[in-house]
Amino acid sequence: MGNWITKARLFIGETINELKKCSWPDRSQLFESTVLVIVTVLLLASFVAVVDFISMKVISFLTM
Repeated sequence: MGNWITKARLFIGETINELKKCSWPDRSQLFESTVLVIVTVLLLASFVAVVDFISMKVISFLTM
C-alpha cells in the first residue's frame, strides 16, 4: 500500500524540480504569443468557412 504513495511523492517532487528548470515567458511575450494564436485561429477559421461555402455552392450546382 505504501509503495505507490512513495512513488507518487517521488514523481511529484521530480516534476516540481523539472518545472523550476523551465524558462517561463514574461508578460509581454505571453501577450504577443496569445495575440498571434488568436489571429492565426481566426484566419484559419475564415479560410475553412470560405472553402466550405464555396464547396457547398459547387456541390449544390452539380447535383441540381
